[in-house]
Amino acid sequence: MRGKIIALANQKGGVGKTTTAINLAAALAKLGKKLLVVDSDPQGNASSGLGISIKDMGKHLYHCYLNKEQAARSIRQVNGYDNFDILPTHIDLIGVEVELMSAKMRERYLSKMLQPFLRDYDYVIIDCPPSLGLLTLNALTAADSVIIPLQCEYFALEGLSQLVRTIRLVKNSYNNSLFIEGLVLTMFDRRNKLTYQVAKEVKQHFKEKVFTTFIPRNVRLSECPSHGQAIIDYDKRSTGAISYMNLGREFIKRQKNSYPGKG
Repeated sequence: MRGKIIALANQKGGVGKTTTAINLAAALAKLGKKLLVVDSDPQGNASSGLGISIKDMGKHLYHCYLNKEQAARSIRQVNGYDNFDILPTHIDLIGVEVELMSAKMRERYLSKMLQPFLRDYDYVIIDCPPSLGLLTLNALTAADSVIIPLQCEYFALEGLSQLVRTIRLVKNSYNNSLFIEGLVLTMFDRRNKLTYQVAKEVKQHFKEKVFTTFIPRNVRLSECPSHGQAIIDYDKRSTGAISYMNLGREFIKRQKNSYPGKG
């Protein structure tokens, strides 16, 4: 069975995109799935957040874009797991936007790169950069579906419509099987009325696409990347860890209904 590729995308920064990529993947690994995280954000936060240091990185995603044969040498195992890997990145990845500017089928590089590995994993999660450039276009072209992390604040809604239009354009032009897997409400603050207003508005528009599990504001969640660990390994009793485990279970349950063979 071919693994499913999921892009985590939102052109707005600071919405919990990388946090969700790392911790949803870790939750799914804890639930027995085989995971690969592809860090496609030149900032490299998913890489450092999973314990990969720049000095020990060796080959990374930038090299894979230049030569897809490098991918097998670049994938690293996440510490403490035998079913959770990462394809790390480096700030050099910024250069891909320029170097592939005139390349033919430049939007399909990542898709071709990942194809040989899809039988090895249940899920491949791509952490996209906070922009709608070539790296995100490659991720959306490679992906089967998109998960949109959405911070519960007013300005998050403004960027959402632009992202949905972009997904629709990619679907029509490059990847006709692409669909929105769901929206994850992040940084949920029970004390803030605006949080509930934003959640209500998103649910009215996207209905069942919105995951019922929301991710609360949690100090431990903001601490764990500096230790190179997912929240489930850093503090499994924290509200952040419990929320991401619940999100992982909800995700798997959805797969049984929408993607036969997964879950």
